[in-house]
Amino acid sequence: MAAVPNTERYAYFEAGERCGDLTVTTSDGALVDIDFAVSNNGRGARLHEQIRLNDLSLPLEWSVDGTSLMGAAVRERFTTDDTTQSWTSQAEEGSHTGHSRLYLPADTSPYAIWIAARAALAAGGIVAALPSGNVTARLLPHPAPDGLGPLTVHMVRGTGLTPDYVLTDPQQRLAAWLATGRTVLVRDDLADQHEALAALEAEFTRTHLEQVRTRIRHRYAQPVRVRNVHVFDPRRMALTPPQSVTVHRGRITTVEPEDQAVSMDGEVVVDGAGGILLAGLHDMHAHVRPMDGLFYLAAGVTTVRDMGNVNDALLPLVDKWDTGELSGPTVVPSGFIEGRSPHSALLGLIPESLEEGLETVRWYAARGYHQIKIYNSMNPDWVPALADEAHRLGLRVVGHIPAFSTPDQMIEAGYDEITHVNQLMLGWILGEGEDTRTPLRLTALARARDLDLESEPVRRTLKTMKDRGIGLDTTAVIVERLMLSRARAVLPADAPFLSHMPAEYQRRRKRTYVPSSSEEDLRAYDESFPKVLELIKLLHDNGIALWPGTDDPTGFTVHRELELYVEAGIAPAEVLRVATHDCAEHLGLGHSHGVIERGRNASFLLLDSDPLADISAVRHPRMVVKDGDLYFPEEIYAELGITPFGSAPDVVEDGSR
Repeated sequence: MAAVPNTERYAYFEAGERCGDLTVTTSDGALVDIDFAVSNNGRGARLHEQIRLNDLSLPLEWSVDGTSLMGAAVRERFTTDDTTQSWTSQAEEGSHTGHSRLYLPADTSPYAIWIAARAALAAGGIVAALPSGNVTARLLPHPAPDGLGPLTVHMVRGTGLTPDYVLTDPQQRLAAWLATGRTVLVRDDLADQHEALAALEAEFTRTHLEQVRTRIRHRYAQPVRVRNVHVFDPRRMALTPPQSVTVHRGRITTVEPEDQAVSMDGEVVVDGAGGILLAGLHDMHAHVRPMDGLFYLAAGVTTVRDMGNVNDALLPLVDKWDTGELSGPTVVPSGFIEGRSPHSALLGLIPESLEEGLETVRWYAARGYHQIKIYNSMNPDWVPALADEAHRLGLRVVGHIPAFSTPDQMIEAGYDEITHVNQLMLGWILGEGEDTRTPLRLTALARARDLDLESEPVRRTLKTMKDRGIGLDTTAVIVERLMLSRARAVLPADAPFLSHMPAEYQRRRKRTYVPSSSEEDLRAYDESFPKVLELIKLLHDNGIALWPGTDDPTGFTVHRELELYVEAGIAPAEVLRVATHDCAEHLGLGHSHGVIERGRNASFLLLDSDPLADISAVRHPRMVVKDGDLYFPEEIYAELGITPFGSAPDVVEDGSR
């Protein structure tokens, strides 16, 4: 008699709110059917998976059908025939002959992490993966929180850029999956424990990052001298002759000509080898999580503007990065305010009335937030009052353009800055009643190829922005990714680094993100993106401030954002001035950051080649200094499972010779 199928139901939580469901039905212990659906911020995957496992918990067959995050079609297949494993996905087609390996789907549900963990555990803790790499599962000696019962915890590595954690019950069933940023998948009977599980993930991640910090942070009690470097002067937008720069107790203490510098006994000396010293880069559009600090520092990004987060997670993280308890950039936070709708983004605070909205503004002001950020589902009629209260308390007002309103209306309501180039362009593209709480706020950019940038509506908006000093947080890099990513192709934006990344990350970047029914749909996106760059140059030429942001935590996208500014026609020297000095000024840090000179905060990066000649030189820092602590990207990338891009400079820890 066939065994009765067993069904388990799971709840999916982000930012403390249930926004998805996953159902797993197992037949005969080997056939697994999965249905997964999530909706957050007007988007989310909807997938059906079927997996057949062998007695070593390795997949013999795996099919995935449905739609991805932005609604693109998914149809993935993996099969096993005698000694050959074959697969086809958005990312590639491939096959492997020989000893069976663990297949990692390009598009999948969180349950795939548990499949991977089971396979690794069955193989003794590590299993070879397809298309490449390894997955490891390591037991963590940590008790489960009260109320969860006896659970076992394993850290899983190799399925992505950051660790995952799986919790199993005494029957070896999946109880919960935890991912960085307090994302939780938990069995329905334990769903009331989701907050305790999110806290547990935060604790696991903190412990892991504390251990990493001890290996990558180089902190010295004595002065550190960086010799033989050309310093980028953002005011002159030029490089200096060779200089010697010393750092002590988190501050730049001297900047002097190299031929006049005299090393002191006991100094730590870094050989700059004629390279370029550049003040730390900025990401003006981030949503930081604890793991992101490593990626940012490795990329030379020492300051970020957080544009919305889980508040009770962000503020403690900022403290840990500021004190050096964990390694990460300086953070300037923005207070996220969303409206309530079926499409709400689950970040920040969601007031239910205007009075609650005003209280929300006061809550952010009292905690030292730099500005408030309005989001898509906000009632546009509330914005003038929210903006007035924010300005009264000294906060700036930025944001998306709420659904069914326009950039012109939000500028009139009190905006100081618009968030995302697509949000600005939608004001000239959308028709009456179109809903930007959905992915339309991105997919509608396919219409941009027909946009006349000399038209009266465009000229009117730009004049208002110029007259009132309204800037734009561009995030052109994320628009490029969403519009131009294509299945089985590598974007020029990704080509400089993608081969260094873990295989699973590479596959996720070789996908079509936007929904399309024909080649003409995709051609519309291809032909529309140049209009984004034309607009960026037009804004720049009109004296409208542009702020380089990414909406992505890897650091690499900051480099691409700067490259896109140059591709738009802005001189590299101007771009570097914005990315260092101007961003610091805009964030209220101009007195301490953004320039390499005596008395300033010691946050900068060392490059091998001249970014004034080729802006892409920023992609390969050899050393990054943040608050006087030295970091070498090759060491950070090794911790992250990323092949380093270069070597650290020579360091002599006793400079007397």
